[in-house]
Amino acid sequence: MFEIDRLDHFVIPCSDIETICAFYVRVLNMRRIEFGDKRVALGFGRQKINLQPAGWRETRRARNHIEGTADFCLITDTPMAEILDHLAACDVEIKDGPVQRSGALGPINSVYFRDPDGNLVEVSNYPAKA
Repeated sequence: MFEIDRLDHFVIPCSDIETICAFYVRVLNMRRIEFGDKRVALGFGRQKINLQPAGWRETRRARNHIEGTADFCLITDTPMAEILDHLAACDVEIKDGPVQRSGALGPINSVYFRDPDGNLVEVSNYPAKA
């Protein structure tokens, strides 16, 4: 048997890779990564998000490779008040939150919004230990 250490990357199918890339770079301060044959990814921490054209058939992909189907949570140490101020400054509409949810390591404080393709993005932080 083996043990999984961490998530390396996941894929978001996009209606327009440049639009989605620009959103994540501007709003979430991710790094644009170019690799392979004109491929684009978003880097953050020790992970990345590969961006692919929705319906792309040139590589292995999910069966339903459609834009707007992603739903994921990103963790930050940034206080929630600063997250909310930044999202407002970027004209990002909050869909829910801040609310308490259950993260992989316990309770988290979360805020939800959508990217230009309608993917649900949750940005969260773990409460500071007293």
